[in-house]
Amino acid sequence: MISPSPSTMRFVDIAAPGGPGAMRIGQTAVPVPRDDEILIRVAAAGVNRPDVQQRKGAYPPPPGASPILGLEAAGEVVELGAAAEGFFPGDKVTALCNGGAYAEYVAVPAAQCLRWPRGFDAIQAAALPETYFTVWANLFDLGHLGADETLLVHGGTSGIGITAIQMARALGAKVYATVGSEAKCAAVAALGGIAINYNNVDFAEAISVATGGAGVDVVLDMVGAPYTARNLAVLRKGGRLVQIAFMQGSKISDVDLLPVMLKRLSITGSTMRPRSTAEKAQIAASLKAKIWPWLEAGTFAPVIDRVFALEDVGAAHELMESSAHIGKIMLRVGV
Repeated sequence: MISPSPSTMRFVDIAAPGGPGAMRIGQTAVPVPRDDEILIRVAAAGVNRPDVQQRKGAYPPPPGASPILGLEAAGEVVELGAAAEGFFPGDKVTALCNGGAYAEYVAVPAAQCLRWPRGFDAIQAAALPETYFTVWANLFDLGHLGADETLLVHGGTSGIGITAIQMARALGAKVYATVGSEAKCAAVAALGGIAINYNNVDFAEAISVATGGAGVDVVLDMVGAPYTARNLAVLRKGGRLVQIAFMQGSKISDVDLLPVMLKRLSITGSTMRPRSTAEKAQIAASLKAKIWPWLEAGTFAPVIDRVFALEDVGAAHELMESSAHIGKIMLRVGV
């Protein structure tokens, strides 16, 4: 028996853009699901870098999205919109949210939801959507990484980095990953990747030595401008640079693009939040068909660094901004 949802809920409020201290627990109305949405009682939510940017006022939600922070959640379906299909009250789902996950309830298009993989709990399930949707869409749909190819991942122990290593290794690709400490090098090795400590060696030189000058097929980058020239240099003929963020800037003024022509390189990338529900539904279908069986078989699982109570969201954001974590940072909301 599913108990009716209350009229109000706790959520993470931001009085004004600022640091982690700008967030506080407030009360607001429980969202009413639109026709294509389901209402989820949130058990857990993931913390992601776009949340940090939104908190600072640098990443406003797209039109029509909830202004509440949070792009991924897991919990129990409590209500369905008039046209929502595929789920029933009581189903345990994980959701790629357009916003609103830092709350006790969130309304999400049903097409952006998936049932928990068998054997997963709420924390593990909530750790999946943002990184898995992003990696699949960029590394495989756009980057076309193949089983016999070689990948370089920057930020190898971030949520995105770990997911990329796990998926690529399961596919059969060889993976190099840049990280900034020996502890993170060990974490990459445990995942089956080859770590490059960027504090000890130039990653382009390390890739050249490791590959005998051949380079890699795909680079997945979230650093941006300072890495662009070296990313192009390490790609072999027909290689693909996939850009998913610009943590150190997006404007390039002194990059020689001649290698793009000489090596027939492709530069691509995308963001997830502005995509349409139909596009996200296609990614969800691919994940269900191709990745969920690996999760349910125990081939790999999300790596969780720390779990914070919703009330400690400020500490969770501080950890995210420190980059000291290895894997996902999670919020426990209703479990």
